[in-house]
Amino acid sequence: MADATNRFWSNDLGELSPYVPGEQPKIDDLVKLNTNENPFPPSPRVIEAIREAADAGLRLYPDPTSLALRECLAEYHGVTADQVFVGNGSDEVLGFLFRALFQRGRPVVFPDITYSFYPVYCRLFGIEPRTVALDDELAVDVEAMLAIDPTSVGGVILPNPNAPTGRLLSIDQVERLVAHFAECAVVIDEAYVDFGGETAIGLTGSYPNLLVTQTLSKSRSLAGLRLGFAIGDTGLIEGLTRVKDSFNSYPVDRLASAGAIAAYEDEAYFVQTRDAIIRMRERLTADLEARGFEVLPSAANFVLARHARHGGAELADALRERRVIVRHFVRPRIGDHLRITIGSDGQNAALLAALDEILAQG
Repeated sequence: MADATNRFWSNDLGELSPYVPGEQPKIDDLVKLNTNENPFPPSPRVIEAIREAADAGLRLYPDPTSLALRECLAEYHGVTADQVFVGNGSDEVLGFLFRALFQRGRPVVFPDITYSFYPVYCRLFGIEPRTVALDDELAVDVEAMLAIDPTSVGGVILPNPNAPTGRLLSIDQVERLVAHFAECAVVIDEAYVDFGGETAIGLTGSYPNLLVTQTLSKSRSLAGLRLGFAIGDTGLIEGLTRVKDSFNSYPVDRLASAGAIAAYEDEAYFVQTRDAIIRMRERLTADLEARGFEVLPSAANFVLARHARHGGAELADALRERRVIVRHFVRPRIGDHLRITIGSDGQNAALLAALDEILAQG
C-alpha cells in the first residue's frame, strides 16, 4: 500500500527515518521496564483536577497561550510567565525549537550516544548534525565540545542527565558550555533531572542563549498526558511561539493543563515518589552488580548495564521470553548494554528473578 502512494509524497519524505519509540507490547502479565515510565500513579489531585476540567466543558477551546499553566511553572521555577513555553509533550517542544532556533545553515552539536530524536529532527528540518563522541566512561566529553570553534555551529543540544546512559554533568560544566557557545542557542534537555541532577533553569537569567526543556512524563507520572515545557530568555520563547502558532495554536488541551497544574501543586507527593525511585535505583544497581553487571552511574529513573559474559541482545531476548521487557539499542559502544527502567518493587524483583534464571543456565 505504501509503495502505491509514494508518488504523492513530498520531496525527500522517503529518505526520512522516523524516531522509533520504546515498544508498547500487548502481553499479559508483562513486566514493562523499557520506556522509563514512572512506577507510581500520578498525584490523586491530578485525577480530580482532570475530572473537574472535563465537567467544566470540553466543547470550548483551551487557552491558546496556556497562561494559567505557564504562570504555575513560572512561579515554581522562579521565572516569569513570558519565559515559559508549553507544548504537547517535550518531543513537540524539541521539534519546535529545532525549527525555531537551529535552522541557521550551520551544524548542530550533540553527543554521539544520546536521545535518538535529535538526528531525526535534523533530517526532518535539513540540519547538519555534528556529533561529539562520549568519553571512555560513556560521559559527555565536555572538553571535546569546548574544543569546537563556537562560530562554526548553529546550535548545541544535550540531555542532562544524558539518555540512554544516565550520566550527569555538573551545573558548572553546563555553564561552561553555555558560555562557550554564546553565539548560538544551547538547549539542555532535562527530561530526567529530577532524579538526581541540578536544573540549569537558574542560569537562564544570565545567558540569553540558554533554553532548558523538561517534561511531566517521568518524575510527575504523566507520560500519558503529554506535557512538556521550555524555559529561557523571552526572545527564545517568542521564537518557539511563532513556530507553534504557525502549526497548531492549541497544542495543550484543557485536561492536560489542569492535570499539570495539580501535579505541581502537590509537591509532597512529588518528593515522596521521586525519593522512592532514587532509593529503588540504588538498590537495583547494587543487586545488578552482585550478579556480575557493570552499571553506569545514573542520575535518571533508569540504569544502563552490561554483563561480563552475556551480550545485550541475548539477555534482552531471554528476558522477553520471561515476560520482562527492557530496552536494547543496536548501536556501537552500547550494543552489549541494557537500559532498564526503575520499576516498582515487584517489577524489579521479577526482573532479578528472571535474570537469576538466565544466568544460572550459563
